[in-house]
Order: sequence, then C-alpha cells, then structure tokens
Amino acid sequence: MGPHPAVAAIRLAVRRVLHDLLTEHSTERHRDRGSAPGSAQTSPEPPRTAPHTPPQPPLVLVACSGGADSMALASALAFEAPRLGIRAGGVTVDHGLQPGSDTRAAEVVLRLRELGLDPVESAAVTVGRDGGPEAAARDARYAALDAAAERLGATAILLGHTRDDQAETVLLGLARGSGTRSLSGMAAVSGAGGRYRRPFLELDRQTARKACMVQSLPVWDDPHNSDPAYTRSRLRHEGLPALEKCLGKGVVEALARTAQLSRDDADALDAWAGQAEATVRDAAGLLECAKLYALPPAVRRRILRRAAIEAGAPAGSLFARHIEEVDRLITGWRGQKAINLPGKVVAQRQGGRLVIRQG
Repeated sequence: MGPHPAVAAIRLAVRRVLHDLLTEHSTERHRDRGSAPGSAQTSPEPPRTAPHTPPQPPLVLVACSGGADSMALASALAFEAPRLGIRAGGVTVDHGLQPGSDTRAAEVVLRLRELGLDPVESAAVTVGRDGGPEAAARDARYAALDAAAERLGATAILLGHTRDDQAETVLLGLARGSGTRSLSGMAAVSGAGGRYRRPFLELDRQTARKACMVQSLPVWDDPHNSDPAYTRSRLRHEGLPALEKCLGKGVVEALARTAQLSRDDADALDAWAGQAEATVRDAAGLLECAKLYALPPAVRRRILRRAAIEAGAPAGSLFARHIEEVDRLITGWRGQKAINLPGKVVAQRQGGRLVIRQG
C-alpha cells in the first residue's frame, strides 16, 4: 500500500524540483569542464597526476519555521533527496519577536535532525522597522537564508509557500494597485541564480497539514498568523473567507491562475522593455522623451522604473504612483518641477531628455 495521498502529493512536488536541480547541476558541471553534456571531445584529456575526486553531490536546504507547510516540505525533502543522491539540510530563522523564540528554534532544529537532515542550523536575526513589521521580518529572514546558503555551499533553498499563500499575495498586490508584476505573486524559482524554489505553489495548505498529521509530525502554529494586527493574517482569516462566501468556492485556485497568467504577461513586457530601452536613448545614454512617448505605456513605465532603480531608487520603495509621476513628465509635460523619488533620486525633463539621477 502506498503513502497517503497528501504525502504522495508533497513528495511528488519536491521530487520534481530536485530533478530540475540535478539537471541544472549537471549542466553547470559540464560547462565548467568546457563541454556540454553528450558533446564530443575534440582532444584527449591530459593525463591525470592525482586520483580523480568525484564531485560532491549538491546540497539543498529547507527553510523551516516548524509550521505545517515547512515541516511537510522538510519531511518530503528528507525522503526524496537520498533517493536522488542529493544532500539535504535545513535552516530555521529565529526572528526574536516572541518570548521563547530561541527555544522554538532549538526544537525545530531537533525535529529536522530527527528527519535525517544534515547540516541543520538556527539563525538568529534582528528585525528592523523599514517597510512595516511584515516586510522587515521578511527582509531579515531572507538575508539570514542567503548567508546560510553561502556559508554551507547550498545549491538551493526550498520554501513552503502554498497555493493559499499565492492567492493572498495576489490580493495584497491588487489592493496596492502595483500592476501586473505584483499580481504575478511569488515565482516558483527566484533569488540570485534561482536559489529559492517553491515546490508547493500548486498545492493547498490543507494538503501540507494533512501530510504532517498522517506522518505524526509535530507542527507549530505561529500566533502571528492569526494576529489581526497583521494585514496578511486579516486577509487569511477574514478577507478570503468573505470572498468565498460571496463568490463561491474556487477563489484561491482562480487567484493562483491569475498569478501565473500575470507572470507570463509581465515576463513578456519586461523582455519588450529591455529590447526597447536601447532605442530610446541618445548617443550620451539619456532617455529621449519623444521616443518614450511613442511606446505603449506598459513598456514605457517599465523602462522608467528600471532607470530609477539603476539611479539608486530602492526597488521595494518604488511604487506605481512614483512611476506615474515620472511618466507625466513625458505624457503631460507642462513645465513641471523635478520629481523626488525614494533613495534621494530625482527625475526631471531637460531639453527633451529625461534625466534620472541621485539628487
């Protein structure tokens, strides 16, 4: 008799990601050796003077809070990785936001080791205040995960975000009015070099919780996830249930589909903007307003956003309203003054050119 359907589902999702990682790892090894997989050698290898050391298998980490989603992910990684010749470890981040958080982190480390993961470690962080408590905690968490991956030489870090998390992210983006890229939610692959992988984006939260229950895996329910002081918590416990009551079941699945469709559109528009940017700059590299005006708004605004970020504006603080103000220097020019952007960046129109620089 096979595993419970929920366990089978989480293992299959992780197996697919690990197969992708193995393929990428193999391709990189062959590239480093100067040939593609299966390509013919044009000259014999020089004689070896030392015994050949086989390459070390890739290390994949799971970011685990101890909650149902990440514990289910950790259990699936611990099961699948050895069968594919992959080393598997884990990291838990202690945000220090609740009494006893260090004890909770130590318990998670113990549970991950009991699953057979190695190496496993806890990373304590200090959460700042920039962007609000949720954004600050997220920034601190990803910084700690990046540091752990570099220190341990990990190929990838698996994250336990589910389809429900994706739906919440789409609704938050919609509420901010941030455009197609924001509506595209979380990518299955993200981070520098594709470091972060999200195997569960097509699985619902209940599947992960059921997988933990049938495997008798203890889980920790973060009280912040039910605290109405946090926007995502209110959306999870009040907003989405209200939408489902009004519109019927299937809202989460529809929002997740919206994320994928929006991502496809955003990727295409980003590529178009990247190609068009070279055509709207003069010999000195300045943006020409007349040529920008001729572009579709979605393409033009992407070029403006990219130019602002290159000038020093923090991407996380650059909102749609900022880009709209800069866009009016092109589409509604009436002699406006310079536009102040985050990061002390200034955008102004001078002699038919758009100048975006640090003030």
